[in-house]
Amino acid sequence: MTNLKITERQNGLITILDLDGKIKLGEGSAELHKELGLLVEKGEKNILLNLANVSHIDSSGLGELVTGYNTLQKTGGELKLFNLSDKVHGLMTVTRLLTVFDIYENEAEAVDSFTNKSSKPAYASSLL
Repeated sequence: MTNLKITERQNGLITILDLDGKIKLGEGSAELHKELGLLVEKGEKNILLNLANVSHIDSSGLGELVTGYNTLQKTGGELKLFNLSDKVHGLMTVTRLLTVFDIYENEAEAVDSFTNKSSKPAYASSLL
């Protein structure tokens, strides 16, 4: 049994992965790694991760998020996050990953950020 369920869907040229469960050492982070790798191989450039139903992320899971982010940047793409729970947002704050990722409160803002480059991440103001 996997710790993470991943549902893929499209919104124009943007691939959205709805994540449900835990992104942790073992199957959860391995599943995310595999899915992001397949999307990069297919040439996907704009990927959003919906973290609304992610109940837990450990250091291995954070590592997979960073690896995915770096891989997409190297190929000219972008990985952005939205719908972080309070717990996950707190973890991203403590680890200072809020300074790395573009994080949005909802899907509409996240999708808009790919076409409207002046759009600011929801959590950017919390970094000042």
